[in-house]
Amino acid sequence: MKSGGCLCGAVTYSVSGALRPVVNCHCQQCRKASGHHVAATSAARGDIEIDGAVTWYQSSTTAKRGFCGVCGSNLFWDGGGENLSIFAGTLDGATGLQTAGHIFVADKGDYYQIMKGLSQAEQDDAELTAVVR
Repeated sequence: MKSGGCLCGAVTYSVSGALRPVVNCHCQQCRKASGHHVAATSAARGDIEIDGAVTWYQSSTTAKRGFCGVCGSNLFWDGGGENLSIFAGTLDGATGLQTAGHIFVADKGDYYQIMKGLSQAEQDDAELTAVVR
């Protein structure tokens, strides 16, 4: 069981199942929403229990972003499907997770470098983002 939440504590969540390794997304939307790139894990929707009011923003025709309406913490990315992405930094305590790779590296900011050694996809990588262990 893993738990997490926003900065002010108005929204908390627990995950009873497996979490996917962390994937860093460098797309323009993630950079604009977070101020940098996003590091996210994901879990099966049925394994996530959310307490508190999540505010959802429809950021594209295919995805929405969930955040705390009180403190503004970015918490979730929802692209439909069976999993819900969870911003890894919102998890409480040690996670035991590792970063598996990077997506949308073609859109990354010019002010930082991506270290070699992990998978890098110019755009999306459905195989990398769908793996839950």
